[in-house]
Amino acid sequence: MLPGASPTGGSQGAGIRAALAGLRPGAHPVVGRSLLAVLGPALLALGLTACGARVHEWSLEEQSRLRALWIESLPPLPPDPSNAVADDPAAAALGHALFFEPRLSRDGRVSCASCHQPARHFTDGKPRGEGLGTARRHTPSIVGASYSPWQFWDGRRDSQWAQAIVPLEDPAEHGGDRSAYARLIAERYREPYEAIFGPLPPLEDRRRFPQHAGPVADSGAATAWRAMAAADRRAVTQVFVNIGKSLAAYERRIQPGAGRFDTYVAAVLAGDRQTARRTFDADEAAGLRLFIGPARCTDCHAGPRLTNDSFHNIGLPLRESGWDAAGKPRPLSIEELFDPGREAGVIEAIEDASNCLGPWSDAPPEACAELRFARVDGDPLVGAFKVPSLRNVAETAPYMHDGRFASLAELLQHYNTAPLAIAGHSDLTPLGLRDHELSQIEAFLRTIDGAVSADRSWLAPPAQR
Repeated sequence: MLPGASPTGGSQGAGIRAALAGLRPGAHPVVGRSLLAVLGPALLALGLTACGARVHEWSLEEQSRLRALWIESLPPLPPDPSNAVADDPAAAALGHALFFEPRLSRDGRVSCASCHQPARHFTDGKPRGEGLGTARRHTPSIVGASYSPWQFWDGRRDSQWAQAIVPLEDPAEHGGDRSAYARLIAERYREPYEAIFGPLPPLEDRRRFPQHAGPVADSGAATAWRAMAAADRRAVTQVFVNIGKSLAAYERRIQPGAGRFDTYVAAVLAGDRQTARRTFDADEAAGLRLFIGPARCTDCHAGPRLTNDSFHNIGLPLRESGWDAAGKPRPLSIEELFDPGREAGVIEAIEDASNCLGPWSDAPPEACAELRFARVDGDPLVGAFKVPSLRNVAETAPYMHDGRFASLAELLQHYNTAPLAIAGHSDLTPLGLRDHELSQIEAFLRTIDGAVSADRSWLAPPAQR
């Protein structure tokens, strides 16, 4: 701030405005540009933009855009017709216990919360998730994910419960098998499970139900699975599916809450400039103006969750190397060099037995419009990934589906330059913003904070069983 200036632009601010007013269009262009370059930061400190308008004054059109991003505009949680227990409190309580249950893995060490850590806004701070091995992609947050019609970075599942069961059998994540998971339910969670879903199959009969059996290829459990009677495989799969539906019932309780950005929007909409100035500094307000305007961020990061839940190719270049567990460079596999994203994910979702139209869904076919009318081909799907929510974005680094950007500054620089896509086409065009404008957007992004909107007891493991 200039000496003698006040946050509300006192006599010093009046002098600066008078000086700028003397710079008539076309008069002293070099001097004018130089003066603006010097005074630009000071003007922002005074709560002014270079054109003289106060940064905390918003037009009616801008206020409408801000209202659309406000947490108070979040609509009611949509139902999940494919999950009959989605909003059952008992199922949510069982899912809560299972979410923090490390025995829900091959070696008894990996739980859902190992990667989806409540203290990190349900992410893990790593480029790629780590369970029994290293996952293919970065761990996305589950906060507010129940609003999305598609799960995973590539949308290869169409419900939270269908997503929840995938890591349980993935060798790089939980790495277990269906029979062992069903047995865990029988031994540790029989009473709450049967109160919700009815009697468990006779898992104590080891001739019918081996200790380890499941359909994952290239495993000893797969051989035992194939030897089981079809009816017994269905009975075990039903328990497995119900684990996923319980986990989803819990995850539906994990929603975004209000933060500093929402306090600012509320003040702007109420015409409370004093609270607005107290909540945002000039850089943060300028960054918000860029976010909803010239930077075009809301083309994709729209609505109160700051995502449109669609898929976009943003021209990520090929990576030269990956990183091993010790942090040393390593060669990349073909799959890592180019990830097809939504192009492959939508096909997998359509073919998946746990989708909305599948035998394990509780939904009537007419309730599965997203799946029935999903776009399955075309250039826009190639290399496209799901737009993540920006809620608490400063707490969920690194960024992108492969965790390639360690900081918000790196991320914004990519959007500013908008490189061409290596396959398909990029949905970005270069922004050409100046460094201080990128810094202002970053300052704004750091205001999109807020605690998870849930009873705090949901964010810690329940009492041990």
